[in-house]
Amino acid sequence: MKKIKAGLVALAAALALTACGGNNKADDKASNQDTSKENVTSNAGSNESSGEKAFSGKTLTIAGLDSGYGTEGWKKVIADFEEETGAKVEAKFEKNIADVIRPEIQAGNSPDFIYHSVGTESALTETMVKENMVDEITDVLDKKVPGEDKTVREKIIPGFLDTAVTNPYGDGKTYLAPLFYSPTGLWYNKAMFKEGGGKYELPETMDDFIKLGEEAKKDGIALFTYPTTGYFDTFTFAMLYDIGGQKLFDKLMSYDKDAWENEATPYFENTGKILKYVNKDTVAQANNESFTKNQLQVMKNESLFMPNGTWVVEEMKDAEGVAKDFEWGLMPLPKVNKDGERYAYSFFEQGFIPKDAKEKELAKEFVAFLYSDKAAKAFAENGGAVQPIEGAEGMLKDEVKKSYYSIYENGVKAALGGWTAAPSVEGVDMTKIIFDSINSVANGDKSVEDWHKEVVEAAGKIQDAMK
Repeated sequence: MKKIKAGLVALAAALALTACGGNNKADDKASNQDTSKENVTSNAGSNESSGEKAFSGKTLTIAGLDSGYGTEGWKKVIADFEEETGAKVEAKFEKNIADVIRPEIQAGNSPDFIYHSVGTESALTETMVKENMVDEITDVLDKKVPGEDKTVREKIIPGFLDTAVTNPYGDGKTYLAPLFYSPTGLWYNKAMFKEGGGKYELPETMDDFIKLGEEAKKDGIALFTYPTTGYFDTFTFAMLYDIGGQKLFDKLMSYDKDAWENEATPYFENTGKILKYVNKDTVAQANNESFTKNQLQVMKNESLFMPNGTWVVEEMKDAEGVAKDFEWGLMPLPKVNKDGERYAYSFFEQGFIPKDAKEKELAKEFVAFLYSDKAAKAFAENGGAVQPIEGAEGMLKDEVKKSYYSIYENGVKAALGGWTAAPSVEGVDMTKIIFDSINSVANGDKSVEDWHKEVVEAAGKIQDAMK
């Protein structure tokens, strides 16, 4: 389950991808595994075997989340990095890594590199960004990837370095390194649509989507469901890109009151229309305990679509009562305007170097190494994490998982990014006001107009606090 947490700097992804990460779902956007602890100390790059190497004799400390991807990929990457550089790495990965390292950070003894994304319940990364405790890594982008001829900037897929997540201060500088991306979109049962022998056409526009809602209603099937309101992050962000592109998206993510009041209006109108076709059981089950029942609606042909990420496949693999011939399908959000473009939000995770890291240059070398083909292959083959570099999805062993990344073919664009850094405003939680209110709109307790008005007022308060 993915998780949304309102923080001082919020993110959608959604990440968060599997995927992995954190919205209304575990402390990582798909961390469904046990709470075991992983400590990794490797000596593959010991002084004896690599005394001539640049970082021989130095030790890099790493702390990271034991996420839905597991730790085997990290172990392999760490061993390869030691071999490449001659350094030694001491690493620990735990489900509650934020709780474990917070005292160390407060004592001025931060790890040299931290793998922990924004959007998790602990809000560790958001807090460190707000307190200016994260080191700038813009210079890393122009470093050669260890063992390769290309620079980090040349390796990373365009767009991942131009978000309010990686550049949280809006100063054109990069602080968080993008890691492990996962496409999100609307999930459905292929068997219900013509591609799988079913009767329905996959909708390309919002008008088509609503028409399908009427058609399915006659068959006793709901058009739409959602696991919890937190899953509307990726849905919302993709639609905002559709409505006004990255320019509008950036304004909205910077709490521009006028933009929320005027340009974002189609988002509220279209979402309101869709919620009229939501499964009648969804709202009652839209919580952290019952969310899988909503996901099962799609698998039982009770609802046609739901917003989710690639982690849902693993999460629901043992579900019971699934319809015969069920097969997961994934499509981008239908476009709002007939002549517009379609988007699929890509959740991605992050890693960073704390300002008080003891081995900053070695940490920067490690960040650069994370974008090597060798590291990407290790992550893909040991846990299924996909680095945001060209061709990384082709390194996945699982052909079905690999196919989900084809969502970005045929002109579909990736929507990326999240909220910019903002001061706390008492009584204002933007993500709750936008997403949690959806339950009330769905069950008729709140009008779309009142929901829109509350979001505009919240954006205005945060915008005033930022001045």
